[in-house]
Amino acid sequence: MKRARRAWVLLMVLAVVQAIGVMPAGADGMPGTPSPHSSPTSHPSPTSHPSPTRKTIGIKLLDAPESQRADPRAQAYLVDHVAPGSTIERQVEVSNESSTSMHVTVYAAAAGIADGKFTFAPDHTPNELTGWTSLDKTDLDLAASASAQVRTTIRVPKDASAGERYGVIWAQTGDPGDRTHNLTILGRVGIRMYVDVGPGGAPPSDFTIERFYPAKTRDGRKEVRARVHNTGSRALDITGTLSLADGPGGLHAGPFPVKTGTTVAPGDVAEAVVPLDAQLPNGPWNAELTLRSGLVERTTRATITFPTTPGGAGAVTASAADPGHLPTPMTAVIATLVLATVCVLLRRSRRRHR
Repeated sequence: MKRARRAWVLLMVLAVVQAIGVMPAGADGMPGTPSPHSSPTSHPSPTSHPSPTRKTIGIKLLDAPESQRADPRAQAYLVDHVAPGSTIERQVEVSNESSTSMHVTVYAAAAGIADGKFTFAPDHTPNELTGWTSLDKTDLDLAASASAQVRTTIRVPKDASAGERYGVIWAQTGDPGDRTHNLTILGRVGIRMYVDVGPGGAPPSDFTIERFYPAKTRDGRKEVRARVHNTGSRALDITGTLSLADGPGGLHAGPFPVKTGTTVAPGDVAEAVVPLDAQLPNGPWNAELTLRSGLVERTTRATITFPTTPGGAGAVTASAADPGHLPTPMTAVIATLVLATVCVLLRRSRRRHR
C-alpha cells in the first residue's frame, strides 16, 4: 500500500513537471520575408505610386553583413548591429522600370515604429540615424529600363548611445505640373533601416505568441489573429503561415500567409492577422500557426471554431498535441493546485505511518 501511495504521488509530481514544462519557449528561423530581388511594388517597405505617365521606379539592397547572410530579413532591409565609432557601407540599386527616361533623387529620411506598424516620416524629415547617413549619389538621370548603384555610408559617432534606430533610404521621382495638371505627383520607394548601436555582439531577437483566436469581420470575412509579444531587444517584422486540418468532413486548408505589415518594437505587443475566405466552414479546425521574424520562429496549435456572427467570439481549445497553448496564468493555477494536492497527500501519508 505504501508503494502504491508513493507511486501515485510520483505521478502527481510528474504531472506538475509537465504542466510547468509546457510554457512557451524560444527558437529560430524565417522563410516568407520579402526576397531581396522582389519588385519594390510588392515590398512591405513603402510602395511606389506611379504617375499618370506610368513612370515606375524600383530599389533593392545588394549586400548584407556576413554574419546575417542566412537571414532573409537582412537581405531585404538594412539590418545591422554596430559599435559606437563604427562605419558601415551598403550598396543599393535604383532602377527605372518604365519605358521613358526619368530623374530620380535618393535620400535618407526618418522612420519609427508605432501601434504595430513601421511608420514613415513625411518628405525629408531627419533623425539621428539620417544624420549619420550619407549617399555617394543623390541625383540620378536614368534612361528607360536602366539602373544605377548608390553607396550608403553610416558613420556612428563614438559617443552614440545604445539602442536601435530606424530610417528609410528613399528613391523618389515626380512629374511637375503643367497646363493640364496643376499638381506635382511624386512616387517613391524605399529600403528600411534598422541600425542597432551598442558594444559586443548583436542583442537577441525573441518573441512569444501569447494567444491566437478566430474572428469574423463586419463584412463576413474570417480571419485568425495572434497576439505577439516582442521579448527581445530588436524590432520584429512578422510573417508566417496558418494551416487548418481535420475540419468539417475531414477538410484541410492552407497554408494561408500572414498579412504583411506587422512590426513590433522591443517590449511591445501587436497583433498579426491571417485573412481568410468568408466561405471557409466555421469548423472546428485543428489550427497550426507559425510566425517568423528574421531567424526567430514560433509555432502554436489549437482547435478553433469561427464565430457565426461578425464581431462574435470564436472558440479556442488547447490541442492535445500542444498543451502549451493554454494561457500562462491558467497553467500556473493548475500547477499550484496540483502541488497543493501533493503536499496534503504527503502529510496524510506521514501521519498514518507514525
